[in-house]
Amino acid sequence: MTAATNDTNSQTSVHNAAQEASVLFNTEPTDCGHLIGVMTLNTPKSLNALSVDMCQLLSAQLEQWQDDNQVVALVLKGAGDKAFCAGGDIRKLYDSMSTSAPMPNPYATEFFSHEYRLYRQMHFYPKPLILWGDGIIMGGGMGLMAGCSHRLVTERTRFAMPEVTIGLFPDASGSWFLQRMPAKTGLFLGLTGAMCNGNDALLANLAEYAVASTDYDTVMQRLRQSNWQAVDNTSSSNKCHDNSAHSIVSRALAVLPVAVLPDSKLATYWHPIQQLMNSGGLADIDELLQSDEALAQISKDFSEDSWTQRAVATYRHGCPVTAALTYALYYKVADLSIEQVLYLETNVAVHCAANPDFKEGVRALLIDKDRSPQWSRSLVDCLSVEGQAYIDQHFVNPYPKGEHPLGDWLGKDALGSQYVR
Repeated sequence: MTAATNDTNSQTSVHNAAQEASVLFNTEPTDCGHLIGVMTLNTPKSLNALSVDMCQLLSAQLEQWQDDNQVVALVLKGAGDKAFCAGGDIRKLYDSMSTSAPMPNPYATEFFSHEYRLYRQMHFYPKPLILWGDGIIMGGGMGLMAGCSHRLVTERTRFAMPEVTIGLFPDASGSWFLQRMPAKTGLFLGLTGAMCNGNDALLANLAEYAVASTDYDTVMQRLRQSNWQAVDNTSSSNKCHDNSAHSIVSRALAVLPVAVLPDSKLATYWHPIQQLMNSGGLADIDELLQSDEALAQISKDFSEDSWTQRAVATYRHGCPVTAALTYALYYKVADLSIEQVLYLETNVAVHCAANPDFKEGVRALLIDKDRSPQWSRSLVDCLSVEGQAYIDQHFVNPYPKGEHPLGDWLGKDALGSQYVR
């Protein structure tokens, strides 16, 4: 074998290793000499499910590009043609949830704290984060979506928070962004795991731009051609400044052809959803969702639409503890910052990893795939005095004093506190 052959094989090996990385990074030059950073989730076989490794890689690259004055904006996308990110990679988390696992579960702490640190980093990132939201977006992918400053959706976008099917709760900052959807549609989505489209994302404050799934190259061309020389670096903390990088991205994306997306189900049914979610407490909502006749009285169209029928069926088959946690969180976080919400979600997530329903839900859906979970409690049980104490316990800090992985987010070092100062 010649030296040239050895060199070629070495280059091929390096290339293959790079392509196998869970996240790919590259930069594209702009016409005026700056760079657009591109981050590609690269596990298409698992629909780009988010792992600890991916969170670490993304976080490190975000930090590096934040300090690089040549990089003016970042694009986040998924490999393959099916999904941006279909949730978290919970198989290893499932394996860690044994009856002998300590509390708090070390791997659950690692998994959720890395994920939530990434979301916090994104929410306070000073440069534009542009999401190419094509395909399926669920769970952890929704957390990434919520952390981006400019979100593009397509006619193929499908998003959901389906944790009610696995006994978890709408985490990944879901408590935060579901609260910010109009007419309590976020509470409905959290309880039912309903699958929505790109137009729903626009209505629900999860996206700003509708483009065709074939327009990615056009998007990148518009970004490359923008006048990045005009960026006023002194205004980095003021994202709405006319000469900020955020405003330049907004202008570039605003002139793109607007794609025709499927009709918004949330727009069609916002009124019956609002009626449902304001019918009383969770017991009252449950009584309506469990009754075909009651739903038909609220809206015949609502009760007969295949979309709402699937959503209601998911709720009825879903985990009652998840429903109770979803409802409680929706009201607990109304006045909290994103950092406070993520701190609280960490507590709930780690408790879920120690309690039976999360493990049972993953078993039924992803491991044995029998789709017949045996939930630990009914909703009536959850709403009893004893059951309410069980639900409330999920919010308690499970860590010894001073050891909560996100504990410094609640004091004077919170980024939100620094921002207002």
